[in-house]
Amino acid sequence: MRVNSEEAVDERVQGVPESRSAGPQPAGTLVSVNVGKPQDVEWHGQTVHTGIWKRSVPGRQWVGRLNIDGDGQGDLAGHGGEQRAVLVYQLESYRHWQEHFGRTDFTHGQFGENFTVDGLSDDEVCVGDRYRIGDAEFEVTQPRVTCYRVGVRLGEPAMAALLVSHHRPGFYLRVLTEGWIQAGDVIVRTRPGPGRVAIREVDALLYLPDPDPERLRVALEIPALSPGWKGSFRDLLTGSASGADPGSRPPGLAWSGFRTLRVASVSAETDTVDAIELEAADEIPLPAARPGQYVTLRVPDAGQPPPVRSYSLSSTPGAARYRIGVKREPHGMVSEYLHGHLRPGSVVEVAAPRGEFVLVESTSPLLLISAGIGVTPVLAMLHSLVEQDSDRGVWWLHAARDQTEHAFAREAGELLRRLNSVQMHVFYSAADGSKSGAPGAVRGRLSVATLAGLGLPSDADAYVCGPARFMADMATGLSAAGLDPARVHTELFSAQDAINPGVVPGPRVPPHQPRDPASEGPVVTFARSGLSTDFNNRWGSLLELAEACDVPTRYSCRTGVCQTCRTPLLAGEVHYVNEPLLPPPPDEVLICSAQPDSDVVLDM
Repeated sequence: MRVNSEEAVDERVQGVPESRSAGPQPAGTLVSVNVGKPQDVEWHGQTVHTGIWKRSVPGRQWVGRLNIDGDGQGDLAGHGGEQRAVLVYQLESYRHWQEHFGRTDFTHGQFGENFTVDGLSDDEVCVGDRYRIGDAEFEVTQPRVTCYRVGVRLGEPAMAALLVSHHRPGFYLRVLTEGWIQAGDVIVRTRPGPGRVAIREVDALLYLPDPDPERLRVALEIPALSPGWKGSFRDLLTGSASGADPGSRPPGLAWSGFRTLRVASVSAETDTVDAIELEAADEIPLPAARPGQYVTLRVPDAGQPPPVRSYSLSSTPGAARYRIGVKREPHGMVSEYLHGHLRPGSVVEVAAPRGEFVLVESTSPLLLISAGIGVTPVLAMLHSLVEQDSDRGVWWLHAARDQTEHAFAREAGELLRRLNSVQMHVFYSAADGSKSGAPGAVRGRLSVATLAGLGLPSDADAYVCGPARFMADMATGLSAAGLDPARVHTELFSAQDAINPGVVPGPRVPPHQPRDPASEGPVVTFARSGLSTDFNNRWGSLLELAEACDVPTRYSCRTGVCQTCRTPLLAGEVHYVNEPLLPPPPDEVLICSAQPDSDVVLDM
């Protein structure tokens, strides 16, 4: 990657021009205005679309609501927009990093900033402060977003973490008044922000351990704080109120790794679906699961390395036994084994219940929507509602091929009759009418068009489980029916969609063994992707191995700060190449910084 050569920062620092403006004592000086359009760069075998390459431009420049003329951002989900129109970085921090890295090659714009300034340190500038520069006025909205691309630009992979740990993130400005600016303009603070929460503190509240709940509340009261940061702070406070430490999630799993459970019963629900009840194989009772959660089974006798699969719990959440529904799939290694070999008294290895697809208490109407074996988690929710004698209005929508493939039909019908306010709609896509099915079942598909004719309440909470295409169609139909997309919850056991900001997507490739597989080392199993492979240290992290296997990954900083890559660790031990600033819970791992110490199973 090559960029045009510019004057070194040290040379520019010696000749900061005198201000052209008179008036109040300046808070700082605009030393350089830097812009750059997004470009594609090759990095780690991927193409990254990024606007991190900025160059200093002379003369007067127009600052609009969203950009300086000639500037742009490659990833508008994380950068740019009204709240992040202008990025500011300080000469003081340039000097710090030059000394830290022993470098003298930095040029203005090196950190991706639009304004290189003298003054305005992260210790002094507060969210909500307003500044006038030239003809324009600005408001401080948030610190810089942690992003791996600043490390790409600098050739320092750990840069995103260092910006946080050294308390030198820089900050974003919102443009209140558009106007002309240029290097040499004085920067005058026109109004201090309420609460006086400095950029350094705001950054630490989000990214470092043990945030002070009172300071989180103070920051939330600042109108100028960007919506994204407000949402993150609310999540931190919610965790604190639930009994968890601020900055972590609520209390963790019932047990770590895999536990041996015994098969209590196996019953055929349909020709292809078995209901399997599991009980404790020791004297320790099974803890209650939340309605909608799933368990993961590891089945050593079904193959080597032992394959793992996840199944939703379908029983009453407080029951003494866990019940799963297993559909026998053609050529399904695990489902064929479970159907053919499990008998009462058999033992299986099971990871503790987990998952975010859980019923949340509310008084709003409730839509429970499923297709095929996707009925199991919403059936558990139905059990919970009956157990609570809930008064919520419940809409039960289910799709099956026909009555012979309608699993748990009788059980669902009995539960629905015990609730006070219910509407049930069952659809058989290939029913021949020769056998009776669920009461009121109709021939046809549960589709976007079908939803439009049901008169669904727009203030409902919806829980949807089934094939990926079905869930996508239901989400579309529910949105068209007026539901808030934030209240539509879906469950997906296959690999999650990737979050790779800035990476130009290529053709979707199924997960596979790496092109040059390791011959020894700990076995890494990607549970959702159905792939196991050996690890060795030529991959710097579990994230890099996943990328080599085309397993969908999620990240932003790639340095253990942002927590985007946090992944459930179903089994095994890891160590961190770079110790994270905020360690995850024991049952999760930051794959961007971790390597395995033993065979591991990851929920990805």
